[in-house]
Amino acid sequence: MSSRKEDHISLAMQSATPATSLDRRFDYDPVHGIHPSEDARWPVRFAGFELEYPVWISSMTGGAVRAGEINSRLAQLCGKYRLGMGLGSCRKIIDDPGCAGDFQVRKFIGNQPLFANLGIAQCAQWLGESGDHHIRTIMDICEADGLIIHLNPLQEYMQPEGDRFRESPLETLLRLREKFSFPMIVKEVGQGISHRGLEALMKLDLAAIEFGAYGGTNFALLELLRDDEQRLAAFEPMARVGHSAEEMVQFTNAILAGDKEISCRNIIISGGVRHFLDAYYLLSLSRANALYGMASAWLQHAMNSYEELERFFQQQMQGLMLAKAFLRIKE
Repeated sequence: MSSRKEDHISLAMQSATPATSLDRRFDYDPVHGIHPSEDARWPVRFAGFELEYPVWISSMTGGAVRAGEINSRLAQLCGKYRLGMGLGSCRKIIDDPGCAGDFQVRKFIGNQPLFANLGIAQCAQWLGESGDHHIRTIMDICEADGLIIHLNPLQEYMQPEGDRFRESPLETLLRLREKFSFPMIVKEVGQGISHRGLEALMKLDLAAIEFGAYGGTNFALLELLRDDEQRLAAFEPMARVGHSAEEMVQFTNAILAGDKEISCRNIIISGGVRHFLDAYYLLSLSRANALYGMASAWLQHAMNSYEELERFFQQQMQGLMLAKAFLRIKE
């Protein structure tokens, strides 16, 4: 007891918090809540799948050197805690069949949802060349439940070796939807999606829409940083456009409130979600059936060890349940 009190005295100055540091998004109620149990869950039914928490492991590591090791650890976490997972871009399976094992993680994830991933430009090219069998091959090799299609027009344009869109992503998505019956998730990769774009996507037969909002990894800027300084200076302002996750939640709320022709009501809130408090705020704000996704945070720990990844996940879920017990968003 004396040691604890001595700690309080010695740390009192260090723990002083100025009013400017207050997180003003929440009402904090210490009167009505109780501490969550160690095994507390937040079960969600999402796109026909049963999840134990409103968490989606967002796509990463497509074709990277350590992709197999990282994907296995992420899939193991998803299998143990009943989460959903999107693989990074699977195009490399066709270009280099020897890397297929990096994406074969079904034995780790069990029956939890596992989605393969392709860029919209690659899908358009294969559909135009009667190469849609490549899509089926990827789905079979990955033993995937569905396919994530990432929309990345700015990234492709900024990328020195990037593809050029010859038809709109919406046209390609309509062709994909006609050709294939498996579940599809559509996502951006760091700029987010406008109200108009979200409204068009929500009218399609999609399993979910993932935001990929502005505020996280900016792949358009990343590609410019790979190029020469003159091109970086010329195009960097274009990498600064987009929509934040909070803005996109407001867009989807307005669409759901006003449009009766909506088919897709499932969203994955990602892009700039730094930790469980950001996640709790955005999940509470959303009127859709929502999960949240993070990429770089999971990746950082998965690169080191499974044990570190699991500990980080447990801490984030404990924090999420603590927030649910004592916080409400301000209206």
